[in-house]
Amino acid sequence: MTERAERLWRRAERYLNENQVAAARVTLESLAQEAPQNIDVHLILSGIAWDEDRVRDATRHALDAAKMLPDDELLIADVVAALLQSGETVAARNALAHPAFKRSREVAALARAAGFRYKLAEHAEALALLDRAKSLGADGADFRFSRGMQLVFNGRMKEAEAELDACLRMPNAPARATLELARLRRQTPEKNHLADLARRVGTVTPNSEEHAAIEFARYKELEDLGRYEEAWDSLARANAMMYARHSHDPATSRRLFGRLTATATPEFLKPADVVHEGPQPIFIIGMPRSGTTVVDRLLGNHPEVSLAGELDDFALQMRWAADHQATLDDTVLDRLPRLDYAGLGRRYLDQTQWRAHGKRYFTDKLPRNWMLGGLIAKSLPQAKLVHLVRDPMDVCFSNFRVMFADAFAHIYDLDALASHYLDYRRVMEHWHAAAPGRILDVVYADLVRDPETIMRRVLDFCGLAWDPACIDLARNESAVATLSTAQVREPIHARAIQEWKRYEKQLAPLQRALAAQGAGR
Repeated sequence: MTERAERLWRRAERYLNENQVAAARVTLESLAQEAPQNIDVHLILSGIAWDEDRVRDATRHALDAAKMLPDDELLIADVVAALLQSGETVAARNALAHPAFKRSREVAALARAAGFRYKLAEHAEALALLDRAKSLGADGADFRFSRGMQLVFNGRMKEAEAELDACLRMPNAPARATLELARLRRQTPEKNHLADLARRVGTVTPNSEEHAAIEFARYKELEDLGRYEEAWDSLARANAMMYARHSHDPATSRRLFGRLTATATPEFLKPADVVHEGPQPIFIIGMPRSGTTVVDRLLGNHPEVSLAGELDDFALQMRWAADHQATLDDTVLDRLPRLDYAGLGRRYLDQTQWRAHGKRYFTDKLPRNWMLGGLIAKSLPQAKLVHLVRDPMDVCFSNFRVMFADAFAHIYDLDALASHYLDYRRVMEHWHAAAPGRILDVVYADLVRDPETIMRRVLDFCGLAWDPACIDLARNESAVATLSTAQVREPIHARAIQEWKRYEKQLAPLQRALAAQGAGR
């Protein structure tokens, strides 16, 4: 660096140490002009911009950093993290292809790169990186857990079970491993983990996330054994612990969804006047646990469809368009009328075209995109939207019985869950009314009872020719990273219908709350 650049760098460091962020930013921006090849400057500026809710500036600095990648995989990993946070998927993948990763013997860098590949839904690549790290001596409970989960996603269930077992035999094993192990197969009286789970409860902080994970695991194993009263007790405890971790307000969610539907009138939702060329997305939306993974896997058997996984790309590009970190809050709702929706659609496709791998369509199976359904239809006139509809009690109970970590606070309380379901139904009814014909409803119960009829309808809606492979769920052996990863490797079945009936007494409050709004059985 020049003498002036060194002075600016020292000054910026002092400002940062004194938490004078605004002064540091001004100094670093001057330094970026003086020493444009200093990658650290761009990374710090990107982080500051993100903290200040300037999403576009954060993205710009991350892209500037990506133009000057060093031969240092650990520093490249910092650039990749900034790119992924900003929704720059293509640049992130290009950075991960840097030769420094290919020849790296740095275990930490390989493990971090595996985490990035996981975020990109490139699970075979993630597992290969972890295998390389293992060959270089990587070990420990956290590493075993990460590798075990990638084995699950890649369909190697026996190896995954062995890896998670090994993880749990190590000091400081993550409690979440007990739950993932319980999910891998149906437990039996002869082979289960209940004794180990009872022991582990005494090793974690009471009412912590780790405690909740163990209780969710106990619920799963007790239910497998038909011990339903005990199973419910564990499930209720687990959910109460998780809900207490949040400050969730159903009334706020209801107000925000009300503002969204009031803004998104039929006139507002008229599609952007643009024809997007190239492969097009098929969005598969609905409540989590509504059957979206099943339809995704069936569509993925079609020769003209590529499976892309659960993509955050549309929400990330919404954040760029609104220059705001949240996907749906008052600031975004204030800015919705001024967004460039044709540009939003182009940015989404720019970041996702590679996922088609030369095919006409790729699936984007992020269930919560139902919140943005009308905005997707407006931004991407050629996109298809397939909406999974599942029985209210079935889908709500299916949410209540799983651990989504901190992603969905509402699922951990029956009243909040009922409120959320009713918000979801109102929003979906609005999208249908305001953007008629853009979204195809698929009833999950109909799909499992008559898959050919329903999949013919889905393929016709998507402009695809009939292919009998699209009713053979077990045929699809590609990686899958959802809670249904084990179930969707089996043939289609109807076992999940009315599973809530085992707990009809305990779920009566949920049923009453749904029925009061016309959504119960």
